[in-house]
Amino acid sequence: MPSTTREWWTTAVVLGGQGHYARARAALDVLDRRTSGFSVHSDRVLASLSASTRASFLRQSGRHALASTWDGRALAIVGGLQDDPEAACDALTGLAADALGCGRLPLGWRLLAQCRARLGDEAGLWRQEIRIEWVSAELALAGGDFARAGRHAERAVELSGESESVRHRVKSDLLLSATLTGTDPSAAVELATDVLARCQRYGLLPLAWASSLLIEGVSGGRTSPSAREIGDLIAMRGGLLLPLS
Repeated sequence: MPSTTREWWTTAVVLGGQGHYARARAALDVLDRRTSGFSVHSDRVLASLSASTRASFLRQSGRHALASTWDGRALAIVGGLQDDPEAACDALTGLAADALGCGRLPLGWRLLAQCRARLGDEAGLWRQEIRIEWVSAELALAGGDFARAGRHAERAVELSGESESVRHRVKSDLLLSATLTGTDPSAAVELATDVLARCQRYGLLPLAWASSLLIEGVSGGRTSPSAREIGDLIAMRGGLLLPLS
């Protein structure tokens, strides 16, 4: 059982990464109750991180416009804390990803620039650095610039390789796979297949779903389990995925 507010947030993040969305939202409910009122600085930071995490769950289900409401709330909570960029950078990269999902690519790039300026030379915030590269790769992909997307994905792979987070390493490889779809589809499928195997090994269900979608979309075949089957399991865990067409 988590004992601190930071542990409740970490628990929610881990559960979300496994696709246990209902349990993750319940952990965030506890966190929100414990941080209401913003009695100390850390309460404000963790309340913001909670809102950003809720936004990420919505974004993973394709609900980018709704996610932007939560990311905007997250930024508003810590907007004035210039000396603590952790939560603000989470909110800004989230808003950039939301903008991407709504087709507003220039806005996404501007938000990432704000995030980089906010981060500055702050050391130790590796998660924020990796997320900037993730969203940069996704924006470049959406703009059809596979070379630029590949550079950002490769940087994410490099940064995540120095971290202790299996999920960050796996997601960085998945993004690299996506950037290869425009230049070397066979290599993209090969890397995504490896990613899917690791997702299954570590129980990273949302990333398994995404890698399965990529493999099936590029190869025309079905993975085992299929993207639809993985999506059904996520739905059983409280995920609100949009139906596959």
